[in-house]
Amino acid sequence: MHKSTHVFPPVPVDFTSQSLISHAGTKILTGFIDALDFKDLCEDRLRQFTPPGAVHRPGHLVARLAVMLCAGGEYVSDLDMFRTQPGIFGPVASNATVSRFFDRTAANPEVFAHGFETLTRTLRSRVWEAAGDRNPAARATPAEPLIIDLDATLVSSHSDKEAVAGTYKGGYGFAPFTASIDHGTGYGTGEILACLLRPGNAGANNAADHIRVFTTAINQLPDGFFDETGTLSGERILIRTDSAGASRKFLWHLHEAGVQFSTSYPLPASKAHMVHWLEDKTNWQPALDTAGNERPDAWVINATDVIPLIDYPPGTNIYLRAEPLHPGAQPTLLDLDGHRITAFLTNSPRWHAPALDARHRARGRCENRIKTLKKTGLGKLPFHSFAANQAWALLASLALNLTSWLQLTCLPAGHQAAFWDIKRWRYRVFATAGKLIITARKQRLLFSETAPERALMTVIVAAITSLKRPAPV
Repeated sequence: MHKSTHVFPPVPVDFTSQSLISHAGTKILTGFIDALDFKDLCEDRLRQFTPPGAVHRPGHLVARLAVMLCAGGEYVSDLDMFRTQPGIFGPVASNATVSRFFDRTAANPEVFAHGFETLTRTLRSRVWEAAGDRNPAARATPAEPLIIDLDATLVSSHSDKEAVAGTYKGGYGFAPFTASIDHGTGYGTGEILACLLRPGNAGANNAADHIRVFTTAINQLPDGFFDETGTLSGERILIRTDSAGASRKFLWHLHEAGVQFSTSYPLPASKAHMVHWLEDKTNWQPALDTAGNERPDAWVINATDVIPLIDYPPGTNIYLRAEPLHPGAQPTLLDLDGHRITAFLTNSPRWHAPALDARHRARGRCENRIKTLKKTGLGKLPFHSFAANQAWALLASLALNLTSWLQLTCLPAGHQAAFWDIKRWRYRVFATAGKLIITARKQRLLFSETAPERALMTVIVAAITSLKRPAPV
């Protein structure tokens, strides 16, 4: 008789009453949340959205939903993975209770948005203060400002919901507008400041929406960016956008706020003939890559004297970049000598064109933050109500920020995990299984000694312990 072979060991399956816990690795997130005094702060800001005397307070609801989204959940019903383990995650509200909470937020969307935004602003202040010399506010200077990326994206909807509309790509859904911080290459993946939900047919170059999301983002910054009178220290902030942000109305608004900007600029066809001197490299400077090294056959130049800017804020300069067409790129009539010409505007006090160009091209990193935001809840808006979905978008932003803040405060400088995306955190850390035991009448959570990220989890747990704020006297 032929003996069958197995790809995996043929271990029998059975069930046990032992306290085996999946996603026990999210314990580092729950510990981090508690170290920030999240419960009391959330109660202060959002208590009006739960009935007096309710068992499940706002801190319980919001924190568990945020951790669920970090761990890979997509809908309210995914709280089930925590509901069966009250020993670790505490009592979890029913789906109906969570739905009623969002119904109350939808009834008072402006009140909820204000409360949630002040909540996250206070949390950000605490996290940045705990980051020590990596505090983004302390590192920001006019020469090296805090970079805030503004960008819109599309979220598809597969069912009829309030305010859904057709998109310019032929889809159907929403066009949320985001503002996110780029912490640079050495300080983590960045964080979300604002997420403005809009109908799918909302224009990408709407100046009013740019101003609105900019205002929301600025209000999220800690006190370190404001003086004693509450005036914004705009010279330490740079707003970076694609060409949709190049409208004069928006740039004048940034100028009046004293903020630096760097925005892509669609080079008009009527100006293309003015760059015929491309072949003469005398006045061009070699472009730089992200590491600061010169790129072969790519150049940058300040073209303000050649291409005059009319009705733009004073101090605005236009820079051109010339580089060979990428493989597969379709040539156009504006490509000269086999090179693609792109442009960007900036009012930066710095004048080194290659450095300004490299900083502007790093705007592409915001796409990674938007991709992560979609994976932490924005990609699947679960409610019919537009206001409830806006509240869900804010919750998705908090979920992304929790991981970003964990990287900023609890990891040593230069640690490789500071640059992990959410998928890697889920697979390597959050999905780690554990076992709940009781010794000396105290509960303890055990992880396997062979857990793939045992060393990383040990470092984070120790850092969280040092973060815990002293109890009020």
